[in-house]
Amino acid sequence: MGSYEDVADRTWRHGKLAAGDKAALLHELVRYATLAPSSHNTQCWKFRLADDTISLLPDLARRCPAVDPDDHHLFVSLGCAAENLIQAALAHGLKGHADFDAAGGNVLRVALAPTSPVASPLFQAIPERQSTRGEYDGQPLVRPELELLERAGRGNGVGVILLTERQAMEKVLEYVVQGNTAQMNDPAFVDELKKWIRFSAADAVRTGDGLYTASSGNPAVPTWLGSLLFGMFYTPKSENDKYAKQLRSSAGIAIFVSDTPGPAQWVEVGRCYERFALQSAALGIRNALLNQPVEVSSLRPQFANFLGIGERRPDLVVRFGRGPKLPSSLRRPVQAVLV
Repeated sequence: MGSYEDVADRTWRHGKLAAGDKAALLHELVRYATLAPSSHNTQCWKFRLADDTISLLPDLARRCPAVDPDDHHLFVSLGCAAENLIQAALAHGLKGHADFDAAGGNVLRVALAPTSPVASPLFQAIPERQSTRGEYDGQPLVRPELELLERAGRGNGVGVILLTERQAMEKVLEYVVQGNTAQMNDPAFVDELKKWIRFSAADAVRTGDGLYTASSGNPAVPTWLGSLLFGMFYTPKSENDKYAKQLRSSAGIAIFVSDTPGPAQWVEVGRCYERFALQSAALGIRNALLNQPVEVSSLRPQFANFLGIGERRPDLVVRFGRGPKLPSSLRRPVQAVLV
């Protein structure tokens, strides 16, 4: 398949289509959808094609029950993919309307109808979006940029809280450290995470999924060596120190909050976060998730109380700022996700 760099270049691109080839267009829309983020880059989605509909289904074989026992992140990932699909459809002259059917197997159907094509800045940014797990430059964003990010992140029953004051960000860091320490003391969490780490470029290319170490700013090494080093150097202290540096280098933190629980709302959270991420990429801003405060169930109510959001659920914690790009993660081919 070529080197990691060659495969990444073929993955993260805008496509070219022959006019009038509807089947090719539907496949291309699915390809854009797969460029969305997902928890541990599991790509926990499947797609079913019809004449004027693309259905997105959760791939339960790619669940992460240790970090995501209620499938919250799984459905958020589905929403991210749907937003990419809808942005790409509009750029190709199709208006997408998403309808979630919980009674029918948690299927998200995107109906497509002809419209005037609009290649929005969010669509243009799809190949540039990245969950950049490195340090940023620590510089603040200007007010118009923050307003664009906040507007992109709002949705139906979903709000976004932007924190840019250092005192508030330090308080969030306290919750990140508490959550990370609890997770790293959970053998099931550690085993699950290790399962999805791709230590070498060859393994990342072979699987087309997972967390490639170089994409997190760590060295790529042979798998046998990576497995050995993982146990030696992946400790609560080293990870907490890393998160402290990353958060303190960020311009701010975005926290996505939803009104009601359940898969339909979590899909909407995913759509909102993806718009936020695409708007960030369009502005040259990096982002990465720091979800420990919302993943540890015993910590989540305390975090909600700190935010002052009452009974609403804090769904995602995202740091953002400007910084260098890291190697992009890979994706499985379209044929692998079609049913």
